Amino acid sequence: MPTPARTSIEEIVGAARDILDSDGQTGLTMQAVAARVGVRSPSLYKHVRSRDDLVGLVATSVARELAARLDGAVAGTAADAREQLIELSHRLRRYAHAQPEQYRLLFAPASEAGRATPEALAASVAPLIDITTRLAGPERALEAARTATAWATGFIAMEFAGAFQLGGDVDDAYDYGITRIADALSGASAPDDPGQDP
Repeated sequence: MPTPARTSIEEIVGAARDILDSDGQTGLTMQAVAARVGVRSPSLYKHVRSRDDLVGLVATSVARELAARLDGAVAGTAADAREQLIELSHRLRRYAHAQPEQYRLLFAPASEAGRATPEALAASVAPLIDITTRLAGPERALEAARTATAWATGFIAMEFAGAFQLGGDVDDAYDYGITRIADALSGASAPDDPGQDP
């Protein structure tokens, strides 16, 4: 009779995500995960072929979770695509602050081999593509999505690097920026800045 498995892929990925949160990408090792799920390292290789495969499984799991969170920006808010883009961008930033290491794994992976599956990545951007299709039209949806993503992830990267040192409210700055991008993509006129001549 074969020996029953002492762990599962679901347990392994869950343990790996916990380790990623606490120890970052460098701390995410096969040995650490094996210890967390209560097996010896060789036993872990019966479930996962390599560390790259492990990181890819974690990235895929993270991408699917992010897809579910961002999908709520489309399903849970008004049908106005401009407002949905603003809400989706705020959800992305909240996720980044709540789960910084998981966010970095998706948006700044340490290696090409440890990326999420194309299907999971496509699911994670589907809510944004839906919004930008309605904002900019199907012929420019991808460009619009890349513009919004580049701005949001660039802003978050600067936050994480401690780059905003000139004072002011960073939350307001983020809201200002994504609102202006949403205005531009929807073709709406942005309101005049206070103090500027008409």
